[in-house]
Amino acid sequence: MISELKPYPEYKDSGVEWLGKVPAHWEVLLLGRLGRLFKGNGGNKEDEVTEGIPCVRYGDLYTRHEYFIRRAKACIAPERAKDYTALRYGDVLFAASGETIDEIGRSAVNLLEGDARCGGDVLVLRPTSEAVPEFLGYASDSPASRAQKARMGRGFTVVHIYASQLKRLVLPLPPLPEQTAIVRFLDYVDRRVRRVIRARQRLVKLLEEYKQALIHQAVTGRIDVRTGQPYPEYKHSGVEWLGQVPAHWEVKPIGAFCPYISYGFTNPMPTSDEGPYLLTANDIGEGVIRYETARHTTQTAFDQLLTQKSRPKPGDVLVTKDGTLGRVAVADERPVCINQSVALLRVNSSEMFPQFLATILEGPLYQERMEFEAGGTTIKHIYITRLAKMRLAYPSKG
Repeated sequence: MISELKPYPEYKDSGVEWLGKVPAHWEVLLLGRLGRLFKGNGGNKEDEVTEGIPCVRYGDLYTRHEYFIRRAKACIAPERAKDYTALRYGDVLFAASGETIDEIGRSAVNLLEGDARCGGDVLVLRPTSEAVPEFLGYASDSPASRAQKARMGRGFTVVHIYASQLKRLVLPLPPLPEQTAIVRFLDYVDRRVRRVIRARQRLVKLLEEYKQALIHQAVTGRIDVRTGQPYPEYKHSGVEWLGQVPAHWEVKPIGAFCPYISYGFTNPMPTSDEGPYLLTANDIGEGVIRYETARHTTQTAFDQLLTQKSRPKPGDVLVTKDGTLGRVAVADERPVCINQSVALLRVNSSEMFPQFLATILEGPLYQERMEFEAGGTTIKHIYITRLAKMRLAYPSKG
């Protein structure tokens, strides 16, 4: 169907530079000519209830709804409805404010059946010209329309758009039968794209599971990566949950080859716009340090207020020990400090590669073991003494 699409036989200049040419028989209209544009009224989020009259707030237009409003995120009590603007089926709602230029003027068409309301900071177009509602949903928030609305935005910290500006939004408008055909086609494409996305997501999940299974088999000695086959001889590790390991592998507690295990500072640290990174458990991802989310501390505080327990060295293995347990990363050359939610394992590099230890700890066997060893009820945490005693099987570094 998509491959069979052909251009229209004749085009005309729209009169708008960024819109370019449009089919010759289409109209090019200002939004203000399509209907009445007015500002919505409403209370605040304290009015929301679990069940009641559906209500659309301006933030929903750039966080939840894409082209269409089919289900409202919030409801308000019927007795508060008189303070909110009543919506009709086919009304087009525009966000009148936002934190960025990209958010300003984001819009969707109301396809809710029955009584529905909108809150403040929403501009409502109530069409008086005949148009297919779904087409207006697509057209009013198309890339060309978003570009126009972005140029209309005013402000820095909070960006606003006003009805007087939005009235000048230019929309190409085909005849009604073509509007219907366009909506049908775009809905078809949307369904196909969503199916492909779901299939790719399932594939990514399967590949991730396969990768984790390979890691588990490799680091626990189930297969010899040099041959792709099991090792010729195995022995019992002496640890029930670890089971059989290759006969030539050693089994030791983590503390035997990590002479230094600790966790970071407990006192508050000053923050700064630049300087050494200040890492918490939230800044340790799966195998990576999320420098983009980390705050900074001052160089003076880093040098004078911290001991070595809070200043990882390159090659130190970092493990989240509070809250979300067991996320692991290896420190690099960048200067960082850690707080008490992150454990530091300093590996004897003559006996083991730090990345090998990190890979083992990331595997499902040790992730489950850390969960098992964790204490706490509301917030889970693993004690570094238990981490140090956790036994690990590994081949010689050579």
